[in-house]
Amino acid sequence: MNPRILGRAGAYLALLAGAVVSLVPFYWMAVASTHDTADLFGSPPPFLPGGALMDNLSRLQSEHHFGRVVANSLGVAVVYTVLSSLISAMCGYGLAKYRFRGRGVLLGAVLATMMIPMQVLLVPLFQMMANLGWTDTYQAVVLPFLANAFGIFLMRQAFLAFPDELIESARIDGAGDLRIFYQVVLPGVRPQLGALVIFTFMSQWNSFIWPLLMLNTEDKFTVPIALNQMIGLSHVDYSGLMLGSFAATVPIMIVFFVFQRQFVAGLLGGAVKG
Repeated sequence: MNPRILGRAGAYLALLAGAVVSLVPFYWMAVASTHDTADLFGSPPPFLPGGALMDNLSRLQSEHHFGRVVANSLGVAVVYTVLSSLISAMCGYGLAKYRFRGRGVLLGAVLATMMIPMQVLLVPLFQMMANLGWTDTYQAVVLPFLANAFGIFLMRQAFLAFPDELIESARIDGAGDLRIFYQVVLPGVRPQLGALVIFTFMSQWNSFIWPLLMLNTEDKFTVPIALNQMIGLSHVDYSGLMLGSFAATVPIMIVFFVFQRQFVAGLLGGAVKG
């Protein structure tokens, strides 16, 4: 048999095996969400869906108001993603296409913030939010981290590859800076913008420490905080925890499938020259 065919078949088998291994935890999470907690510790453990899905869902809703929690997380994540992506794109565009004194120093300062551990910022940020009277509010969760250094750098690199000639042509035609940015430049970096949207949404959706410090009212909890509430000192609702965790992955999967083409193109955009 042709060695190239054997090599390609081996590569496909390796990818298939990797995909199966990656999907096993999700399958177990889905199966566990349809069983009682006692069934999960049986011998052997269940490998097929059970009949306790509706009971688990009803308990999750009655005890933790999970529908409201998902809506809270979705609202916070969407607002944060839109604002943070817009700010990152505008800052990246300014650093890439505008010439001004200290531009390199400013870029270096932005990148240096990526080396500051999150734990160092918690106390001063908490004091700042308390002084503003923003504790237990969503603006305290969203606003402090809108200017994302990774997003700014990613968009700057994308804008550097955008032809200056198109911008100059738009200026000659009488377009202003905002119109050039929104109608000429931004559509040209949709792959990188799509990748940024996915990363930003995932980071906010999975954020735990900062929302836990800021939000005190149960009706305002986000998904990670609500899942943490299911882990007690003497009892853990494993079936409810698995169902909540599985439900929490659905929005991320939807966002990825919507932006997957832009995500892949954004990751590969810097690997192709010419």
